[in-house]
Amino acid sequence: MTGARGYDCRLFTDPPGRPWEDFVHDCNELVIVTEGKFELEIAGWVIHPGPGDEAFIPAQAVHSVRNRHPGTTRWLYGYD
Repeated sequence: MTGARGYDCRLFTDPPGRPWEDFVHDCNELVIVTEGKFELEIAGWVIHPGPGDEAFIPAQAVHSVRNRHPGTTRWLYGYD
């Protein structure tokens, strides 16, 4: 699972309408949606992952997460 891949993941719960804008990390990040869906923008590229989808965010990439889903979204996030 994620631990075997070198990521220490934590669960995050996001209410509807919550934006997280323009984050940058010094390490890679892995995001896995467990419930709902959101908009994920990575260096200008936009995707809409849903349950079971995962996204890789490379180190130093500017990224934003926006819960455009009408309900709560839960996702795992972890850094290597």
